[in-house]
Amino acid sequence: MTDRQSVEDDFREFVAARSPALLRTAYLLTGDWATAEDLLQTALTKIYLAWRRLGEIEAVEPYARRVLVNTSISWWRRRWHGERPTEVLPEPAVADRVDEQLERDALWRHVQSLPARQRAVLVLRFYEDLSEAQTAAILDISTGTVKSQTSRALSTLRGRLGAERAAEQARVDELAAQAERSRIPRQAPAPAPPPRPVRAAAPRVPAPAGGVEGR
Repeated sequence: MTDRQSVEDDFREFVAARSPALLRTAYLLTGDWATAEDLLQTALTKIYLAWRRLGEIEAVEPYARRVLVNTSISWWRRRWHGERPTEVLPEPAVADRVDEQLERDALWRHVQSLPARQRAVLVLRFYEDLSEAQTAAILDISTGTVKSQTSRALSTLRGRLGAERAAEQARVDELAAQAERSRIPRQAPAPAPPPRPVRAAAPRVPAPAGGVEGR
């Protein structure tokens, strides 16, 4: 077996084993399945070319994540992602966990609106469950930068979620007030007084013609 054939076989095994996990990471970075598939294909192409050039890649999966993140950030900055409908995390809702599902969906919407670097840090730290050191290595930044980016992102999320909850509560209070006002019976207006009767004037008797004759 030639070295080239060995590289291609190793790459195929890697793709078959790790594509689902990498696609999930791509989705978390992009927020859209179609874009995630494009991102994964682009990343796999870069990984394959590097694999052929180097003969082998140490720690292939961290390298693949780094390619995914860097490509995603590049697309984000160049706005190749365009405007796409927002999706929720691909997890089915459970009947007795509706509130939890709604909370998670709200959080995910705000994660999607973060700057690309902060979003990548959160995806790697909390969705991929990587350590600060692993995240720093993939993003090629210091652990201090990972900490500061995480702190800023979480602060932004707390502020936006708090404002969203306050707005929702204000809306609920307003609706409750409107419902309460609709239940209070309105006081009927007092009836108008009856019209006063108009007294008809006595008819005027005309005097006899020619005046009164003396006796």
